[in-house]
Amino acid sequence: MIGRLHHVVLDCPDPAALAEFYAALLGQPVTYRSPDWVVVSANDTTSGLAFQLAPGHQPPAWPDPMRSQQFHLDVMVEDPEAAAAAVLALGATVLDADRHVYADPAGHPFCLIRRPAWAAPIDG
Repeated sequence: MIGRLHHVVLDCPDPAALAEFYAALLGQPVTYRSPDWVVVSANDTTSGLAFQLAPGHQPPAWPDPMRSQQFHLDVMVEDPEAAAAAVLALGATVLDADRHVYADPAGHPFCLIRRPAWAAPIDG
């Protein structure tokens, strides 16, 4: 092993607001906060999602082969339809309802994926 993942970092115009969105989506707390860097993780000693201030942030386009989405997050849920209503209430937008693809408030795409049988149940 060369290293271990520290955080997955998303550029955004408002790190605090986007962190609150993902904290609510994932049921994890904000564990670090500064004006230009906010972290959401299970606790302050684990890897998580970090949100970095990027004043000129341009959201990815989906689907647009001329402007790639770069990456997206797959979020396991028990019921994609119920989860859809919840993420929309948090400020997400629909990109493809049939495939459960949404954009967070900064425009990053994510998918709501039904929990596979091998994964532990999701407490909510």
